[in-house]
Amino acid sequence: MAEFLFEIGLEEVPARMIAGAQAELQKRVVGMLEANSLLDPSPHTPPITARSFSTPRRLAVHVTGVLVHQPEVNLSSIGPSEKVAFKDGQPTPAAEAFAKRLGITVNDLYITETPKGRYIAADTTKVGRTAVEVIAEELPKELPGIYWAKNMYWRAGKPERFVRPVRWLLALLGEVVVPVSFGGKTAGNTTRGHRVLAGDRPIAIGFPDEYEQTLLAAKVVADVEKRREVIRKALDRVTRAIPAAEGSGERLRWREDHALVDKLTHLTEWPTVIAGEFERGYLTLPEEVLVTVMRDHQGYFAVEEQISGTGDRRSAVSGQQGKLAAHFLAVLNTETDAKGEAVIRHGNERVLRARFNDARFFWEFDQRISLFDRFDLLEKVTFQKDLGSYAAKSERVRAIAISLAELLVARDCEINRVALGTAARLAKTDLTTELVKEFTELQGQVGGLYARAQGWEEVADAIYDQYLPKSMEDRVPRTVEGAVLALADKVDTIVGMFGLGLEPTGSKDPFALRRAANGIVKILAEAEPALPLTLGDVVDAASASEAVRVRVEIFFAERLEFYLREAKGQAYDVVKAVLAAGANDVRDAMARAEAVTAVRGSEDFAAVSAAFKRMKNILAQAEEKGFLKDRVEMPTQVSVEPAQNGLMAAMVGIAGRYYKLADDREYVAALQLIATLRGPIDLFFEKVMVMVDDPYARSTRLSLLHSLVDNFSRIADFSEIVTQG
Repeated sequence: MAEFLFEIGLEEVPARMIAGAQAELQKRVVGMLEANSLLDPSPHTPPITARSFSTPRRLAVHVTGVLVHQPEVNLSSIGPSEKVAFKDGQPTPAAEAFAKRLGITVNDLYITETPKGRYIAADTTKVGRTAVEVIAEELPKELPGIYWAKNMYWRAGKPERFVRPVRWLLALLGEVVVPVSFGGKTAGNTTRGHRVLAGDRPIAIGFPDEYEQTLLAAKVVADVEKRREVIRKALDRVTRAIPAAEGSGERLRWREDHALVDKLTHLTEWPTVIAGEFERGYLTLPEEVLVTVMRDHQGYFAVEEQISGTGDRRSAVSGQQGKLAAHFLAVLNTETDAKGEAVIRHGNERVLRARFNDARFFWEFDQRISLFDRFDLLEKVTFQKDLGSYAAKSERVRAIAISLAELLVARDCEINRVALGTAARLAKTDLTTELVKEFTELQGQVGGLYARAQGWEEVADAIYDQYLPKSMEDRVPRTVEGAVLALADKVDTIVGMFGLGLEPTGSKDPFALRRAANGIVKILAEAEPALPLTLGDVVDAASASEAVRVRVEIFFAERLEFYLREAKGQAYDVVKAVLAAGANDVRDAMARAEAVTAVRGSEDFAAVSAAFKRMKNILAQAEEKGFLKDRVEMPTQVSVEPAQNGLMAAMVGIAGRYYKLADDREYVAALQLIATLRGPIDLFFEKVMVMVDDPYARSTRLSLLHSLVDNFSRIADFSEIVTQG
């Protein structure tokens, strides 16, 4: 056995595309080796391991336990029948053709008995090829299949497309070079180090296990997680060296930002960190503006004063971040001496100062016109060509929001309808501000900040949170008014686009409708205080046509399934079972899913679930044969079958308590009560045949099964639960 190393060197790849491609390359390489019998599955050999590496300039995979030669395979082949293969004891052309195809003579054939009669057969051995031959032939077929958000051609008249031009290939099986060819390059045994610090010269790799250390000596940290850790430790170290503001006893810390750490990890090969500072006068600007400039426009980390009494680093989402300090941290893809570091720091400070000056100018300039006076300007801002301007959208959102607010008031939920109406009218006005035009990431937040600055405290939070949540990891709006405004905004977009036939298809979702629907589900699931609204209520408020409503409700059910599985970690079959019993009330569906998960480990519940599956199958067969049309209602007199009477009595005996528990949403207790039917159900199926010839007996038994399935499937469709056997 040997180790296999493959690396593809590229021009710099966008950071957002690297992680997915790295994982896919490893999967494809390992899959190719497995498919060609080059990974030894024997338990007596060391375990097979696979690691992947990436930097902006490379993707690499290292696999151990690779066979240097495909194993021989013994094959048994069946040919034509004896009557066809031999005539008067002599082989026919059919027998000769069969032998020739297998590379043997007719003397090597023999007769074998099969269920269809006597046939000729042969045993052959397929000789395996060398791993070098197989990999050189098969690996180039895998590379074009790697998914990239955008591909490019870079050689005139050549067919290959890839994310960036290929600059080198490295492929080693042990110490042997594998001549893999792709993109006009043929693999050798050399890689490249850091473009600047190592001179971008070819560096030889003797054996695959030398790869990581060889690159480290060439100023490249190839392991992504190690590079991430280098960045985090450097951020900690450099932050500790920054002196606190004069007169302040607070320690400083860098503001946690997982997304930025991830981005810079994929942007660098040899990361180092420097600190810079800016004039404290800029701290009069809102933190959202300052952090956005540093983070999204410059790739800098903000620095904050550590909250007294805690050493924890909190995210901005939690509301526990400290006060912003007049410092920033920049991650470089190089190393330098003190003089060079000073030059780089000065350049970064100068660029940041210019961006802050722009932000301050826009902040002060925008305030000359109030948000109320900006509403008419929305007439000139198009939302969608067939749905009109943002002014028209704002009016629709306001109507939806007020409709939802009336429902909430009727259901004893407190909400400020006046503030909500004002927030809905002003929500999109920040799209006309210069600050949002310059920093589009801040739309919504800028409106909330301007509303507060202009004295509209009661609507500021709702406007600020209107686009939340933007992902499953994001928080929901903080206020009832903000939650309703977000619901109204999102459902207006969804219903409008569905009405135009622009719903998502496959992986395409140009209007981010899935994200909007995910946000609606998450708000209904997690808003505090809880909103007594269903998905149907939200769709109704948007005044969708019946045809659109049906499609939107199906769409919401898919998003609720996604939420329960991905955000709540519920099993696939549990989600299917729960949503089959109702997908309108999000919180109720969550509670039912949690209850089913809590009891599904019970043997009694598993047995009852299997029995319900059997009942539904029997009822489906009966419907196909037309037996359900003549089904009688539950008979008042007892059956001649004691097991049938026993099941009927058990069902009637728990029905009242079950309905009460289900109405009170005591779902675990209700499911445990259903599980007590295991004995009567098992006895029924043991003693009673349902599909008998007697029409009356068959009808009463089908009625019993139908009543069981119908009455006890309010929490979940138990037939969807996967059970052993």
